[in-house]
Amino acid sequence: MTVVFYWLVAKFFWVMLKIYNRLSVRGLDKPLSVTPPVIIAANHCSNLDPIVIGAAFPRRLRYLAKSELFSFAPFGFAIRALGAVPAKREDMQSAAGALKFLLERIQKGESVLLFPEGQRSTDGRLNPLEGGVGLLAAKTGVPVVPAYINGTFKALPRGSTGYRPERITLVFGDPILVEDLGKGLSSKELRQAVTAKLESALIKLEEEFVIA
Repeated sequence: MTVVFYWLVAKFFWVMLKIYNRLSVRGLDKPLSVTPPVIIAANHCSNLDPIVIGAAFPRRLRYLAKSELFSFAPFGFAIRALGAVPAKREDMQSAAGALKFLLERIQKGESVLLFPEGQRSTDGRLNPLEGGVGLLAAKTGVPVVPAYINGTFKALPRGSTGYRPERITLVFGDPILVEDLGKGLSSKELRQAVTAKLESALIKLEEEFVIA
């Protein structure tokens, strides 16, 4: 898929989200302050989430998406253009298969997008994180950038087919640098340290909206 085509799709959704959902983005300078590739790790409330991040982030992000999402042609077209690769549900639940795909992308210099909760939230709140991001970061050494999306749960919640004009905000947190955490740690301890720091960062970002 050509770079020009990707940019056209990304800009289309950027304009649509700005108009329909009054999308605002904060902290974009934070992931751009580190040399790519990076791992963007975001909360997950809605099927809109990868489109929001894909449209807002200035570089193409690669990620796995369940194959059922591609059955609706316009939506499948959108997320494929923004970097999604279809995968069967059983393949996505295979840690080895997902890790291999993401490792290959990073080794090629591509940044990747992960939703470390494992599935969409049923109530709009952050769920406990799985360990995939920590494992990938420990193996590659690339920075992890927390990202929090607010508003997509109301705009298109899990199980809904109605897309509402709710305000959406995307906030990026400070990059988590693996080399700063890894001194004197075993591989397992490093994975746990990255996961814990990421969870703490996402909770802090969520609190901005809960308190507000």
